This record gives sequence, C-alpha cells and structure tokens, in this order.
Amino acid sequence: MNGTTTTMITSTTTTQKPFHPLRGNAIDIHPNARWEQQGVIVAGGNGQGHDTDLLHTPMGLFVDDEQTIYVADYSNHRIMEWKRGATNGQVVAGGNGQGSRTDQLSSPTDVIVDKETDSLIICDNSNNRVVRWSRRNGTNGETIISNTSCYSLTMDENGSLYVVDHEKDEVRRYRRGA
Repeated sequence: MNGTTTTMITSTTTTQKPFHPLRGNAIDIHPNARWEQQGVIVAGGNGQGHDTDLLHTPMGLFVDDEQTIYVADYSNHRIMEWKRGATNGQVVAGGNGQGSRTDQLSSPTDVIVDKETDSLIICDNSNNRVVRWSRRNGTNGETIISNTSCYSLTMDENGSLYVVDHEKDEVRRYRRGA
C-alpha cells in the first residue's frame, strides 16, 4: 500500500415537472414582491343585483390567459364572464333561475377553465354536483361528479380534479378518464 486512495463520486439528478395548478398563469413571483394597496374594480362594483354589470355574492373566480375573468355569482345562480376592460359581464352558464335542470345552477361557489375540453368546470354547490359547461355553446351543463357538496376546486397538469367537499370535511381527487 502506498497510501493513495481513489474515490469515485456518482451524482444523480432527478428532474421533476413543477406542479402548477390551473388557476391562471403560472408565474414566478419574487419573494419580496409587493402589491398596491388600492385595487381596481374589474367586475361588478355597481352594487348588488342581477343585471350584467352587477354581481350578488360573488364567490370563486378564475382568470384565463387573455385576462378574462370568470366569476361564480352565487346568489344569481350563474357564472359571469368579464372580458378585460369590460364594463358589463356576460352570463356564460346558468342564469335561468335557481334550479337543477341542465340549463340551471344553484348557488355556484367556484369555477375553473379546462383548456383541454374548452369548458368551464363549476361547483354547483346547492345541487351537490360538479358541472362541465362548454364555452362554445353555453346552453347546458353536464354533471361530471355527483353527491358532493363542492365548495372549491382546482385541476392539476394531468387533468385530475381536486374538489373540496365542505360537508364531509375532505378534499377528493378525481382522475380524468377513470
């Protein structure tokens, strides 16, 4: 032995795709970022009511890549779409009175956009269902999950839905295509 030691170092790098919930643009925000203290009204703001420039108990919202805002208008039983800079919204789901028909919602609490199917996914809270509503025809919804007191939802990059059931005190994942 001459006192020489040989050491081999092996390095392994694991690359994992970052998880970005589909709640709008996934952006990096600096840890010291600050926001202005006076916000700008971008939807509603004209008092409470049912006209297209009004909201009544707005709940969940979603902002898409074009800065279009979708609002779950709880007490009006509808989903409103507000284009960037608009002074009036447009009813894009529900709006036909409170009810359980395919063209109605009952106290919606949240909404997201599913880009793959070009549809809205809606927590239809008082009907205990999650509804998919096409953004193309916008006349009827399809129940995709039943028997859930859906309060909030999101979707991951694989298309799995995560649903908050506020009555069962749980969050469930529903895989696409299962």
